[in-house]
Amino acid sequence: MKRILVTGGAGFIGSHLCERLLNEGNDVICLDNYFTGSKRNILHLLGHPLFELVRQDVTHPYFAEVDEVYNLACPASPVHYQYNAIKTIKTSVMGAINMLGLAKRVKAKILQASTSEVYGDPSIHPQPEDYWGNVNPIGPRSCYDEGKRCAESLFMNYHVQNGVKIKIVRIFNTYGPNMNPDDGRVVSNFIVQALKGEDITIFGDGSQTRSFQYVDDLVEGMLRMMQTPDDFTGPVNIGNPNEFTMTELAQTILDLTGSSSKMVFHPLPADDPRQRQPDISLAQQTLNNWEPKVQLREGLKKTIAYFDDLLSETEG
Repeated sequence: MKRILVTGGAGFIGSHLCERLLNEGNDVICLDNYFTGSKRNILHLLGHPLFELVRQDVTHPYFAEVDEVYNLACPASPVHYQYNAIKTIKTSVMGAINMLGLAKRVKAKILQASTSEVYGDPSIHPQPEDYWGNVNPIGPRSCYDEGKRCAESLFMNYHVQNGVKIKIVRIFNTYGPNMNPDDGRVVSNFIVQALKGEDITIFGDGSQTRSFQYVDDLVEGMLRMMQTPDDFTGPVNIGNPNEFTMTELAQTILDLTGSSSKMVFHPLPADDPRQRQPDISLAQQTLNNWEPKVQLREGLKKTIAYFDDLLSETEG
């Protein structure tokens, strides 16, 4: 049994990770300040004898004896990370410093949940890990993009200078149950709008593309990354390389929900990337032949069922 700390553990991805770690027999500490996470996501875990919940912000030091740390704490959708840009930067940078300090003290292995946003609006397609990115350092998305880039730098320097055992994964668009219905992400937006019979709002002309990964595939990739030899730090892309336009995504959701919603188009926000697709060849080579298993329609069905139940509870 390992004692594992998950920061952002009540969030969308963190809650799935906590559940998987508990199912594998680990002692799990979930740390969250509920800025974007929700106690609802981990309510079913509260009675588990190996689960511990701590309400705290990662910008404040935290002390615990642990074997591993998964550092997931940070708002990840544009609506949330732009709401308080300074707080977002602090969470990425000070949170990384605090968790790396903890890992250094107790000699724990630590994984950083980085992001495909470090590639910005990419000029290379698909994006391999050795691509340095095309990021506007002062744009509206920079608080998240540059915060995560700085966190990667901190992780690498703690590794080189202090010998901390680090792992860096770059997460591409992920969806699934426990997403926040108000997070402004395209999958949750489209599903909620379709279920409510509202217009589906597409920013741009709908031709821009994204690659969508189901959350179970991401969790599997993170666990495999943590199991790699200590001399392998990453970064490693974790995502689904199947690419879809926004119009294709909207139409698939309309088909699966049977909704009569109409698509409406709005101007594209500043610095919004036109394309985003992971090159996952490194993950396949280093993570024991990892590759995404859940295809878009299958994953969307599960996600739609989750939001359908959530909206029924809210309306009821």
